[in-house]
Formats: sequence, structure tokens, C-alpha cells
Amino acid sequence: KWINTMTDNVKPEPADLAKMDGSSLDIAEQRRRELKQLLPGVFTETTGPDGQPVETIDFERLKAELGTFSDVYEGRRERYGMEWPGKRDCMKLIQEPSRATLKPCRKESVDFDTTQNLFIEGDNLEVLKLLQKSYYGKVKMIYIDPPYNTGKEFIYPDKYSESLETYLAYAGLVDDEGKKFSTNTAAEGRFHTKWLNMMYPRLYLARNLLREDGVIFISIDDNEVENLRRMCDEIYGEENFIASACWQKKYAPSNDATDISPSHDYVLVYLKQRRLNDSGKSLSTLNRLERDESMNKPYKNPDNDPRGEWRADNYLCNKSAEERPNLYYSIVNPNTEEEIWPKKTAVWRYSRDQHKKHEKEGRVWWGIDGKNSTPAYKRFLSDVGGKMPTTWWGFEDVGHNDEAKKEINKLFSDTDRNFDTPKPLRLIRRIIELSQGREGDIMLDFFAGSSTTAHAAMLHSVEKSPVNFIMVQLPEPIEDKQYKTIADIGKERIRRAAQKIREEREGQLDLEGKAKLDLGFKVLKLDQSSFKPWQAPSEELSADQLSQQLALHTDHIDPDASQEDILYELLIKAGFMPTEKIETLDLAGKLVFSIAEGALLICLEDQLTSELIDAVADREPMQFICLDKGFKGNDQLKANAVQTFKSRSQGAETEMVFKVV
Repeated sequence: KWINTMTDNVKPEPADLAKMDGSSLDIAEQRRRELKQLLPGVFTETTGPDGQPVETIDFERLKAELGTFSDVYEGRRERYGMEWPGKRDCMKLIQEPSRATLKPCRKESVDFDTTQNLFIEGDNLEVLKLLQKSYYGKVKMIYIDPPYNTGKEFIYPDKYSESLETYLAYAGLVDDEGKKFSTNTAAEGRFHTKWLNMMYPRLYLARNLLREDGVIFISIDDNEVENLRRMCDEIYGEENFIASACWQKKYAPSNDATDISPSHDYVLVYLKQRRLNDSGKSLSTLNRLERDESMNKPYKNPDNDPRGEWRADNYLCNKSAEERPNLYYSIVNPNTEEEIWPKKTAVWRYSRDQHKKHEKEGRVWWGIDGKNSTPAYKRFLSDVGGKMPTTWWGFEDVGHNDEAKKEINKLFSDTDRNFDTPKPLRLIRRIIELSQGREGDIMLDFFAGSSTTAHAAMLHSVEKSPVNFIMVQLPEPIEDKQYKTIADIGKERIRRAAQKIREEREGQLDLEGKAKLDLGFKVLKLDQSSFKPWQAPSEELSADQLSQQLALHTDHIDPDASQEDILYELLIKAGFMPTEKIETLDLAGKLVFSIAEGALLICLEDQLTSELIDAVADREPMQFICLDKGFKGNDQLKANAVQTFKSRSQGAETEMVFKVV
């Protein structure tokens, strides 16, 4: 309105025209939509500062809906929770959309046009924001090995308004203004606070990406395990906590330890949402592990049962007749017709009805001669499946740090790679197995390091079921003669690991009836948007001055941005995965990009026509995006385009959205 009153040459846009704002998902708005779907009655309409109606939340009504009442005691609200300086700013940061972009890098990718795997180079906070629209509720498993806050690792800036600018300067993508990532030392006085401020928004945004049956695994040591546990209880819910597994990271104690040598780290495990059966009992979400041969030795088949090998399980339990009167009854041995009673201090394990079912199924064992005085239960090997995981992960099963270093150096035989605490492949492979990694599932690691998770995902794809990965890593500089950053090491490891898999399993990767194995990855790099946002003047301008500024902003596209850069920015911010298939179409003589088999159509031509608009509308896409400058100031063509899509949407199965940028 202000612009229109200042200038006569700026015409209003059609009322129904949707414009892309160029930002990532608005988390606060998403939460309001979810709340409205769940509790529509708590929303009410009030009058805003401009006199227009505004929809707001009636918090007193919300309390009533939730069955809670005011708990104010002597003027202050008491509650259990975790607080630290800066937590309020964390919530503001989460709700601040990103205006950055992810630019494709073909020359560093493998199988760019066909792979479903991603390697994203950049600050993981900005990246997680940019992935919100595309991957909201689609990731099966997240594993991260974040900084342990030992005082040596990089900590991301907690001046939140400078997060993207700091990264761009750090990565050399803009002029350096002295903004750097730094280490977090105990001498600063904000040691734990800075770590919490760094971790909280990343864990919060990560939860949004998990599927309802998703699970997150987080490696940590003694420095911050307590704070991490409390933080995850708040974000993921204490009821969704699964375990704090101890991983034996060393096979021998360190002689240079001051007091007690630390030989283990932790892996915290949380579900996105615990599943319950009809009676409210928790259902299993994680896989059982594969059993080794030593675990199967007790299973024999002395009676040649056609159901296979079995072992005899105890038919008694440790409860007394007073505690479990329904389990104190007599059983008749059918071979001797003897009536058998359990001890009053150790009654039967099964109820009378269950016992009758066992007899009918032939699962009651009375010994080789059939004359035992106490029965046993026949538990078949086919019944037990895998082994139940425990909270102790010994290095014999999942490896240790030294093994992980050797794995990296074996791939990079040219020189040693000096990673202090890499994770062994066996550890990450167990995590993927526990998370029930199945065909098409997405595995995310946004502290990717040397990309052990990607390596493990490829091995799982070969031996178990094909899964996809997303790696996110900051281009942290390292002292290496061949590679400049940790991100470079991670990308090269994926390439070399994939090549090794191909060489070792030649002829086994494309078996008939199985999905083609994906050993490629698409590289995307965090960068500033290809579109310059409109900056409102900081002071009043004359009509001539404003007209000049508007003229400078007429072409708001970065001249250095390639067509592919713009294409990927638009499809990601439109909510499509950057791994979607992209095809090119010729519609009315114009180049149009078709994403996800026509669900999204994008035209980046400088000259749009009515014939093109009709041809696009005929294909009934979910979304059509074009450049505003393509209308060349033809407001009639723009208005007609809006009406064309509006009228076609009325007869289409789904609403068609027309946007300009």
C-alpha cells in the first residue's frame, strides 16, 4: 500500500496470485496448523492493530481442552523442566525461516541424475531448515555424532542473526568480515550454555524430519550426557526414551588417564512416537539382532519334531501360590497319568488355558522317556527370531575407535587420516539394523564427519535391503596435503567405499527381482539465495528515489546463478525432494522442467505466452512456478493466468497452485 501511494507506475498484483517468499518452512505456522487440526475450538478471531480481523489462540480455552488449570503459586509459575540462558532465543531461532539455498554440484557428485542419496555441505542448522518442506516426516533413522563439548571442537555461532553470514564468510563464499566459527572452552564461563544453544534447535528440527515410526541415535560421552538426556526428554518426550546404550570404544585402558580411564561412550536412543496396542502396551519398534551360531547351540531335536530344532524352557516361575493363585493347579502327565502339582513357592509359568493350548500344539515335554516329574516348554528356534539387544555394546560386537581409524586408512592408503574419534562401521551397521532399515528408508546424519553412516548404509543396501542416505557436514578445514576439509574427506570416502563394493561384489549388485543398488550421491552446497529479497528503505524516500530503487530491484535474480541453481532452489522450497526425477518438456515452444512426473512444473523463460499457460494448465500439475519477469509487465496475461489455473482447479482432482517468483 505504501509503495502504491508513493509511485504511480507500480500496479497491484492479481488478488489470487501466489508469490513464493523464498524461505524455508515456517515452523511456528506449521505448529499452529497442526494445533488447529487437533483442537479447532481454541482458535478465535480478534481485531489486529490495523483494525482487520486476526486469528489468535485462546489459551484459557486451550487449558480447558487439556484439562489443566492455573498453577500460579504466590505470583510465580512453578514447573519441572530444563532451563538455561539463551533457551528463549533458541525457540526464536527455530521459528526463523532460512532464506538460503542448496546449490547442486555435478562435478563432485556420482550418478547425479539418478541417485537418491545426498551429501550436503554446509552449516547443518540452515540445512535442516531447508529440508523441512521436502523431508518433513519422511526420515526413518537419524544417527549423529555431535561435538562432545570437550573444548576442542567447533561450536556454531550463537549470534543467531549471523548464522548464515558467518557460514558464508567461513566457507569463503562472501567477503570475510571477521565472522568465524570458534572452539568452546571452559574458560569462557558459558561452556555448557553455548553447547546447549547449539544443540537444541538442531535436535528440535531433526524431530520434524522423522517418520512416526522413526528413531534417533545420538553418540555422546560423559561431558554432556546428562544435559543431552534432559534436552531430548523435553524435545522427543520422556515417554519415547528407549535406552542409554554403553558402547565400549576402547579395547584397552589409557595409561595417561588422570584417575579412571574412560573406556566407553553412550548412544542415546529415542523414538519419534512410541506405538501402543489396544490395551496401552508398548509395541516393539526396533529390530532384534541377528543371532550367531553360538546362540543356537542349545537348540536340538531329540524327538525328530517336524517343526525343527528346539530347547526345553522352564515351566515354573518365581511367584508363589498366594501371589498368583490362578497359576497354582495340577497337571496330569499323559504318559504316567500322574497328577503333578507345582511348589507353592514356585507356581506354573502359564495359566490353565495356556497349558491346554500347549498340550494341543504338542509343546509340553516330559523328557525322552516321558516320565519326568515336571514338564518343560518346547521353544523352537523358528520362534525366537533374532536376539534381543541390550544396553551394553561391547567392542567384540560393534568395534572400537582404533578399528574405525584403520577402516578409514585402509580406504585412503595414500596417507593416514587423523580423525580422533571416528565410529566403526559395525557400530553404525548395528544402528541401521536396529532401526529396521528397509527398502527406500532414509538414513540421516547431520554431523557426518568422515561419512561412516553413508558407508554403513551402502553395505546394508548390499547385504540386507536398499536404503538411502543424507549426509550433512560443515566444510571444516583440516591439515591434510590432499584434502582441504572434512567434507572433502567424507565425499571421497563414499566414492572409494562404493568402488570397493563394486569390485568385491561384481555381478551381484543388480540381481533379478531386486532394486538396482544405488551407490551414487548428489552433492548440494549451502549458499545464499539466487533471489535478492526486497529490502524496505530504512528512511523515507522521495517518489523519484523510490522509483530508482525499484528499478534496481526489477531483476532480482543473482546474475551468477545458473539455471540449475535456480531450479533446485525452487523445487526444494516448493516442498519437493532434490532427488526427484527431473525431465524437460517443450510446451508451446518454451522449455519447462517437469519434477516428480509432472507434479511440479517450472518455467524459467524470460518471455511467457498465453499458449504456454494453457499448455501447462492442460497437464494439471500440483504446482506451476515461473519467473515474474517472464510476463514483461503484461498484467493482463498475468491476471488471465491466475484465472486459468483457478478455473481448471475446480474440475481437477487436486488443486493446482500457480506461483511467481
